[in-house]
Amino acid sequence: MYTIIQKIKLSTGDVKMREVLMNEKTNLLQLEEHFYQLVDVDEPNTFRNLFPYSEVPKIAFNDRIVPHNMPEDIWITDTTFRDGQQSRAPYTTEQIVTIYDYLHKLGGPKGIIRQSEFFLYSKKDRDAVYKCLERGYKFPEVTSWIRASKKDFELVKDIGLKETGILVSCSDYHIFYKMKMTRREVMNMYLSVIRECLETGISPRCHLEDITRSDIYGFVIPFCVELMKLQEEYKIPIKVRACDTMGYGVNFPGAVIPRSVPGIIYGLNTHAGVPSSQIEWHGHNDFYKAVNNSTTAWLYGASGVNCSLFGIGERTGNTPLEAMVFEYAQLKGTLDGMDTTVITELSEYFEKELGYVQPSRTPFVGRNFNVTRAGIHADGLLKNEEIYNIFDTGKFLNRPPLVAVSNTSGLAGIALWINTYYRLPDDRKVDKNSKLVTMIKEWVDEQYDEGRVTTITDNELVVQITDCCKKLNIVL
Repeated sequence: MYTIIQKIKLSTGDVKMREVLMNEKTNLLQLEEHFYQLVDVDEPNTFRNLFPYSEVPKIAFNDRIVPHNMPEDIWITDTTFRDGQQSRAPYTTEQIVTIYDYLHKLGGPKGIIRQSEFFLYSKKDRDAVYKCLERGYKFPEVTSWIRASKKDFELVKDIGLKETGILVSCSDYHIFYKMKMTRREVMNMYLSVIRECLETGISPRCHLEDITRSDIYGFVIPFCVELMKLQEEYKIPIKVRACDTMGYGVNFPGAVIPRSVPGIIYGLNTHAGVPSSQIEWHGHNDFYKAVNNSTTAWLYGASGVNCSLFGIGERTGNTPLEAMVFEYAQLKGTLDGMDTTVITELSEYFEKELGYVQPSRTPFVGRNFNVTRAGIHADGLLKNEEIYNIFDTGKFLNRPPLVAVSNTSGLAGIALWINTYYRLPDDRKVDKNSKLVTMIKEWVDEQYDEGRVTTITDNELVVQITDCCKKLNIVL
């Protein structure tokens, strides 16, 4: 450690030394940043230059780059039963337990899906919590989300949960316009509530609502510094969830805060001193950036990303949990034991039990996510499915690549449909020169010559193939 002879006098009268410290991860000497104090203001800072409201929001750059800092251990947390349940009809207790079982199986033995959060407001919610706790799973850990009140803290304690989420809105939009308070007033109130939570022995998870419109260094960082002081005092971990409530976050290097995801995570970790293992990102998809922003949070120092199944959540939804499973695998080079076939099982359960049908082109779960209609693509798939399939979807999702037969499918598309639908082994597969394929192609052409505009259905194809097989005296 090297100490620079520089003293900073704080407003409190204290003197702080700036020091040069060795970063053991990067092996570089770094200058300790200056001390951040709450900036109380008379008027709210709504960043009108970035959020004019009467115009599309602006993405500005100052080209200040922060380093990648992905933690050794990263994970997913689930909000299907909290944020996800706020935007749809409530799940029954039985449905919650079934989905929780699926999450446990999907997360694998290493518990990559680390936690699942629950409401505790109603008897139904509490019954679901008790039943999930009875499963005895280590992962996902059951955690809660409550109102910031002593009564609710006691409820968490009575149920036996170790941690709970608490809403701590942090933008001036919320502080001034919704809560009708000043920054100092709201900070003091939050710290008082969090201290009450700590007094009950419960670990608080502070949900920094609307962080992408907040004054990061004037409010968020000073507040989190105070949280770390409480953590040191009580010896109880305090997590910080950075909530991109309106989906304004961007992942572009050099973008300015408060929209910069790298800048937010860097500030929480480096300047507020929040350990990576206690930083979590919660994104919304208003600008189609939920997945990218969540991945970026991992890359710049957050261990956790908070997701919901299929992205079901407020307005445009949350970060889809299934998407982050595959983001994890791409970043880490391994699934670490996650069973991705459960994603297909969950999608089928949601459709059959809840009547929730995925949009057909949704990655990994949509009915047509790995279905091709173009004849030239089908020809490539017939020769080698790697040409037009993202990975072995049959292995990882129990969803082999398919083709939809139409006037553009061609002979190759029909051959591929037959081989896939009937699951023909290699020694029995048909190709585009097969007489059976030619007969089906002639029938398909007739359909469209007569004015048809819709795709040929599976049932129609089965009927025609059965009839042609009889005529050709073959069995598939």
